[in-house]
Amino acid sequence: MGYEIDFLPVGDESSGGDAIALRYGNLHGPREQQTVMVIDGGYLDDGEALVQHIRDYYKTGVVDLVVSTHPDRDHINGLRVVLEQMTVNKLLMHLPWSHSGDMARAKMLLSYNARSLRTELRDSLQGATDLEEIAKAQGVPIEEPFLGWTSDDGVLRILGPTEDYYRELLAEIVEASASLAAKSSWEETLRKLLAGTVYEDLDIETLAENAETTAKNNTSAICLLEVDGKKLLFTGDAGIPALGQALDVLEADGFQPGDLRFVQVPHHGSRRNVSPSVLNRLLGPKGQSAKVGTAFASVPRKNPEQKHPSKKTTNAFLRRGYPVHLTQGVSKCSFLNAPERSGYSTSIPEPLHTSVEDSGDA
Repeated sequence: MGYEIDFLPVGDESSGGDAIALRYGNLHGPREQQTVMVIDGGYLDDGEALVQHIRDYYKTGVVDLVVSTHPDRDHINGLRVVLEQMTVNKLLMHLPWSHSGDMARAKMLLSYNARSLRTELRDSLQGATDLEEIAKAQGVPIEEPFLGWTSDDGVLRILGPTEDYYRELLAEIVEASASLAAKSSWEETLRKLLAGTVYEDLDIETLAENAETTAKNNTSAICLLEVDGKKLLFTGDAGIPALGQALDVLEADGFQPGDLRFVQVPHHGSRRNVSPSVLNRLLGPKGQSAKVGTAFASVPRKNPEQKHPSKKTTNAFLRRGYPVHLTQGVSKCSFLNAPERSGYSTSIPEPLHTSVEDSGDA
């Protein structure tokens, strides 16, 4: 079997997201010997490009499985176009209103366009409710991507979140929604005041051990595909605790650091989503002199504040044998036993950066 993993460019010059198409199986054979998937769809306009890419390169109008990792607009909105313009056999997405009374009430308020609904809750729900409505209208069955979900062919497993952890995260989202905007503004101001640079090399690593991301990011469905013995991991915007729980599951099954052939860098390379200890468990210890696997990150063309990606993050992956390839406005493809494509050239990964951002937390 073979596979193709396509990370499409998302957003404008300075804002990005995720739009991932992939297929696996006998890629030199007929369509019925292949499985086509989409993991997140970027913004609404990116959905059009995603549909066209699948038609051009996979030669099909049918997507076997669509996965919405979480309801951020830069991940979910483009999936509406995929469901509207293609035949989709199944949709994996979380339905937060089925797990939280507060979310159920918020969904009701959203349907009435109530001004009392706080912005963060509105943003968390709008994309998901829109996608659910389209799926129902198109007759697409919906299942929720919790730990234990496995595709019929056994290739795809969901490593997290668990239903219990998801409910905890929903409670955090509801609690934080009132103060999130003010907190984010304060954190951004402080970060800019403290910003500077520090030195790193192959041995010196300044990535923080205790960085935090949002509860909504931690709701991301974490997907593991195993194609012909090759493990391929997709992380969405998952953070340290979510990745840690997924690693607990993997390690219980005998997973060893460095077993991954391909890994998506969480949250577009943010330094707040990974730590040295998590990366040691996932990729192996720093100091790898040879390439072990491949890492992709979907990022905007411009990155003036060194957030997406963080040089600390790309350095940390490189030290562990996983050089990071960035979209930056260009499609990237990782493949095995796949047909040649015209117009594609060899991708150059990020080098080791010796001067990295210092925001006072590492």
